[in-house]
Amino acid sequence: MTCQLFAVCFDASQPLRLARFWSGVLGWEMVDDPHEGVTLLPSDDTGFRIRFLPSQEQKAGQNPMHFDLTSSSLEDQQQTVARSLGLGARHIDIGQGPEEGHVVLADPEGNEFCVIGPGNNFLADCGFIGALACDGSQEVGYFWSEALGWPLVWDQDQETAIRSPHGGPKITWGGPPLMPKTGKDRVHFDLAPPAHGDRQAEVDRLLSLGAARIGTGQGETGQGEVGRVALADPDGNEFCVLTPR
Repeated sequence: MTCQLFAVCFDASQPLRLARFWSGVLGWEMVDDPHEGVTLLPSDDTGFRIRFLPSQEQKAGQNPMHFDLTSSSLEDQQQTVARSLGLGARHIDIGQGPEEGHVVLADPEGNEFCVIGPGNNFLADCGFIGALACDGSQEVGYFWSEALGWPLVWDQDQETAIRSPHGGPKITWGGPPLMPKTGKDRVHFDLAPPAHGDRQAEVDRLLSLGAARIGTGQGETGQGEVGRVALADPDGNEFCVLTPR
């Protein structure tokens, strides 16, 4: 068995405030995190949780990963935008044109996300979180397909996408040109090894697929957590492998 995508993690200067925002947008339950952060538990088939972890580092540049939220109608899209703005989001311009059918927003700490208009065929059978849209190469899409055991559902013109066999959001990579890296990623994946599995064996497997160690690889994620191995994917994006549960 391969590892599982346990959580999408956000570094946050105010984790509780950011968790309250996303709980309000998504309708997910908020619970205490064992590492001084806050966790949201999914209320649908998303398959992973969202963690907000304390960090003193300020956001620099555009995140290489963001949520694409889906809409069933124009009214539904407008309601999601209005709810987000009421909770503390703001409109931002990242170069999108007026003819595009999605609304680009930033959460209270500047993390970008999109509210996609109705009729998007690519996300038609996905839930409210339709996709984690990532800046990344074709190679990194192949890496994550092998790492998670999720099949490719799109592979054209160096753009890739994968999805869990159990459903939930897609993870997409837009291909070149890639954005310049501006320091440590504020959003990263936490992976959970198979239950009662050998974490070192899983780390070795990920390294064989093209991952790289970060420093010593032990507890160097910026959150002061122990029992975690910090790695980077082939594009240099940080992620962590947790202790088996």
